[in-house]
Amino acid sequence: MEAAPDLSAVSALALQVDLLQLPPEIPAPGAPALRGVLDHLFAHWLSLPDTVALVSCLAQKAKANGMGGFTGGAMLPSMMMQGGANVPPLSPRSPRLSRKPSGVGGHPNRCASPLRPATARAVKEVIPQFYFRDGRPLPYEQKRQCISIVEQLFAGHSNGLRIQEFRMVTRELCKLPSFFTTVLFGKIDKDNTEFVTRDAFMDFWVNSNMMTMDSATQVFTILKQPDHDYLTKEDFKPVLRDLLDNHPGLEFLKSTPEFQERYAETVVYRIFYCLNRIGNGLLSLRELKRGNLLDSLQHADDEEDINKVLRYFSYEHFYVIYCKFWELDTDHDFFIDKENLIKYGNHALTYRIVDRIFSEVPRKFTSKIPGKMCYEDFVHFILSEEDKSSEPSQDYWFKCIDLDGNGILTHIELQYFFEEQLHRMECMAQEPVLFEDILCQLVDMIGPEDDTFFTIKDFRRCKLSGHFFNVLFNLNKFMAFESRDPFLIRQVSPVFTSILHPTSADIFGLPWC
Repeated sequence: MEAAPDLSAVSALALQVDLLQLPPEIPAPGAPALRGVLDHLFAHWLSLPDTVALVSCLAQKAKANGMGGFTGGAMLPSMMMQGGANVPPLSPRSPRLSRKPSGVGGHPNRCASPLRPATARAVKEVIPQFYFRDGRPLPYEQKRQCISIVEQLFAGHSNGLRIQEFRMVTRELCKLPSFFTTVLFGKIDKDNTEFVTRDAFMDFWVNSNMMTMDSATQVFTILKQPDHDYLTKEDFKPVLRDLLDNHPGLEFLKSTPEFQERYAETVVYRIFYCLNRIGNGLLSLRELKRGNLLDSLQHADDEEDINKVLRYFSYEHFYVIYCKFWELDTDHDFFIDKENLIKYGNHALTYRIVDRIFSEVPRKFTSKIPGKMCYEDFVHFILSEEDKSSEPSQDYWFKCIDLDGNGILTHIELQYFFEEQLHRMECMAQEPVLFEDILCQLVDMIGPEDDTFFTIKDFRRCKLSGHFFNVLFNLNKFMAFESRDPFLIRQVSPVFTSILHPTSADIFGLPWC
């Protein structure tokens, strides 16, 4: 027989112990053995912590009602289930068979009776709003500070600000380049009144939560059309027009409107070349955020010498690109064909690579004329040709070499393009190099994951991808690289060379995008 259960928790309540005993045994066959089993089960039930808590709770309620014990009416569940008959109590459920712990949150509820449902409810955690469709509203202090600045800028202008007066608002308050003034002014002055009032500006910039957006989203929202979720080349024209009219480094172009237009086109083509990797002519917000256009815009606004803004806006870069195109376009119809392009770089390119370009494999021409390349197509070509280390250039030439379009460059495809290089070297009385030796150099240069083929991922990890492509189809650059003096490299600054000879191809040593 087990030891007596520990009822120390209810000893102070002067319980009548005889009420906790089982009723007299019923004479029946095998009654003594059954009695021993029931006593053992009952003793085990009394020793459970939940039973002790229940007895203590019932005793407290009986004492609170002035009964002083259990004789006045409070009975244990086993006694209530008997109904006046000698019926044995139900066996308690084992704790390991219980599916749900007693109480709330897995802890025993010491005053909760299993005969009635618990009335306690878990407190719901309040999660603050974390998504705002139009941007998170400004904190009160920040909004009040912004309103104070707006009041100062619009003070004394009851009718509103004109576009030249609004330029300070664009730069100082909106923190945007000053040549965004025209397009921002037009977004607010929808009725073309030539004035922007305080209330109209507050409604556009503060109440619509433009201030809470990041810089890329602000630029994207200002430039795009209301019903578009992308930017087109046309959306950049007002910004470039403002830049040409107000930047001190471009004042000399005001007397030649034709070159102003060509400069603006070139800048936009370079922007889309670097950012619009899909090549569909529709610049998304994600592509804008991933690029470096915002830094270049700010640099162009802060720098008086536009040629120092090497990314996108350099006039010297435009000058070289346009002169190269004009030189190849012998009939000046603003289109070049295959025979014109083969002359590029003093006949540097092979016929096979030119054929691939005009088959429009790397990029579809926008000229809409079969066999003709327009100025925009030429800009994409020359940017890819002169800086083969950039990702857009790697994609361009990889598609040219990938004859079957399966996403890998095999040794057979490489040999197909190098055969013409080898023939040209023999014609120039140069010592020929076997393809097997060249292939070993290319593998060592790129370090592909699999030596039997090359993938675009292999070129992403290598800084010598430009030389890889030059070996296959640009003989002049290939020979220059092989005959270079390693001790004289970088002694002549490419910036110094470009300033002395702005029409020289050496200017392409500068970063393009």
